[in-house]
Amino acid sequence: MIRNSDLEKNLHIIAFDIPYPAVNGRKIDVLHTIIALHQIGIRIHLHCFSYSRVEEIALAKYCASVNYYERSHGHKGFSTHLPYIVSTRKNQTLLSNLLKDDYPILMEGIHSTYLLNDERFSSRKCFVRLHYVAFEYYKSLQLKATSLFKKIYYWNESRLLKKYENNISSKATFFMVKNSDNAIYQNKFNSTKIKTLPPFIPFEEIKSLEGMGTYCLYHGDLSVDANEQAAIWLLKKVFNQFKVPLVIAGNNPSNKLIALAHLHSHTCIVPNPTEKELQDMIAKAHINLLPSFIQTGVKIKLLNAIYNGRHCVVNEAIVAGTELAASCHIATSANAFKEIVAQLYHQPFTLEEIRFREKLILPIYKNHSNALKIAEWIFGI
Repeated sequence: MIRNSDLEKNLHIIAFDIPYPAVNGRKIDVLHTIIALHQIGIRIHLHCFSYSRVEEIALAKYCASVNYYERSHGHKGFSTHLPYIVSTRKNQTLLSNLLKDDYPILMEGIHSTYLLNDERFSSRKCFVRLHYVAFEYYKSLQLKATSLFKKIYYWNESRLLKKYENNISSKATFFMVKNSDNAIYQNKFNSTKIKTLPPFIPFEEIKSLEGMGTYCLYHGDLSVDANEQAAIWLLKKVFNQFKVPLVIAGNNPSNKLIALAHLHSHTCIVPNPTEKELQDMIAKAHINLLPSFIQTGVKIKLLNAIYNGRHCVVNEAIVAGTELAASCHIATSANAFKEIVAQLYHQPFTLEEIRFREKLILPIYKNHSNALKIAEWIFGI
């Protein structure tokens, strides 16, 4: 068996999906975790799950090795005792590869933790990075789902995840993105091995522009039910009679959402913008609107708006348990959104607000410093 030497620090990372290209918040987090650890000299052995065996050459730049595994799908992935997101990533080839050495293992997401049920890894140094508390996330999805099939699936997944998370809570050290998630694992699962580790992000400085933008913007992955519902809520409840320009941007919007966005002359939708186009829209917007109906994790899209946009108007759910609330205007209802937007739409974004964000946010979301924390927790360096 190959052993980890003091001179060369090797780390297995199991990713729930191929993290490149980074097309959503969780992939962005995983990719920039890998980049930051590589930059401080950690040799990364990456293991990725995917429905398609597409190799991403770009990952070789940051990893000593990259392995791909096929994720099960459909009825092949269902289990009576394991959550679907875990059972579909049960792979014996992965386990065999991990047993060839004694390097520590960092699992990205509850999705990647099947090995914690295997006694062969009971004495291994294992770490789990949780982007959210999974059973609560799926419970929220169940409450917001519009189809009966999805409601049943999310309900069952939340039920299985609660049992599963309780079962593995003592089998690894957990890295949580915010303190309120720590409290859930401590109080519900009696977990004691917990650290707080903010998301890794592609932004290094506040690039928000002073002055005036020209419209309001909502952005997100519009193929996700919760994001589509937030966009529909803005169109129906806030901008239906409110004649301020609203742009909705994101991946794969439904025909329903596209039609709704085109009902009024002051609202429109930009389907599938490139990364450059999206960043340009965030920078040029006067107000970034980000209501959320699911209280979980730390949203990369909110950090993007804070680092690169002007005014941010949000609801409590998206900032709960984070340090980001002070950088935003918080609205509690559709009428409150209207009132705050009406006030801010003619109010320039100032240098003082930029400096405030720099002071509040930059010390927390530093990839280099947070990578050094991981190295200390895993290797003692």
